[in-house]
Amino acid sequence: MHHSFWRRILAFVTVFFLAGSIWATHSPSAYAYDNPELLPATPTPVVDLAKSLTSVQEEKLVKELEQFEAETGWKLRVLTQYDRSPGRAVIKFWGLDDKSVLLVADSRGGNILSFSVGDAVYELLSRTFWIELQTRFGNLYFVREEGEDQAILQAMETVKTCLRQGGCAVVPGLPREQWILTLITSVIGGIICGLAAQPREEGQIFAWQWALIFSPLWGILFIAFGLGPVVTRTSEWLPIIRNISGFLIGALVAYLSPIFSRSSPSAES
Repeated sequence: MHHSFWRRILAFVTVFFLAGSIWATHSPSAYAYDNPELLPATPTPVVDLAKSLTSVQEEKLVKELEQFEAETGWKLRVLTQYDRSPGRAVIKFWGLDDKSVLLVADSRGGNILSFSVGDAVYELLSRTFWIELQTRFGNLYFVREEGEDQAILQAMETVKTCLRQGGCAVVPGLPREQWILTLITSVIGGIICGLAAQPREEGQIFAWQWALIFSPLWGILFIAFGLGPVVTRTSEWLPIIRNISGFLIGALVAYLSPIFSRSSPSAES
């Protein structure tokens, strides 16, 4: 009975994290060919071929990127495209180098954002940072709710913030969807801890040995996947308190489940 139950728990957790570990990435072939006639005659850090931005948004973004480059030396560029692309012509047009970041927005795929990042930028912002940035702001759900313009503007604002402060290990901020996932993993970790701690011998109150044996599993779920993403992305206490409460409630319910199961038949009789 116990062995089959633990096998079901382990199978569920394995499937859960395999599903959650799949990152949707999209890299449009922006550099497949040269099409320089699509580029403007005058220099500008933003080329909005897909008209994803309003004229006011584009003008403001151009000023911000030019000012940012003058202050920091980092070269941030934005290209939006749909059915046509300038291809490799953007490299010469913008003089992309090791200190450059090119955001390409193309709505033809599952994720509208992709990034071309210079080697010097990778020293401050790792590849996992760019994957998370792409996944957070470029996914279809965010674009449907906020719009392509906000996907572009918020992604670039995040890049500027992180470069100004000398780098980021993760993308700042905790979206509601990501917090819900951390809460779920915290509750699952608590359930596993509570089940492991159920007494198995006469007179035993708390099976701490079993709880210790299963601590790598519930510890990873609660600490690494439940609290880790929260404390690294936000300084707010409320999501931390909620995740800890979720873990404790899950552990308590699982620990007391034999008492509930024993009292149910007697209540019916």
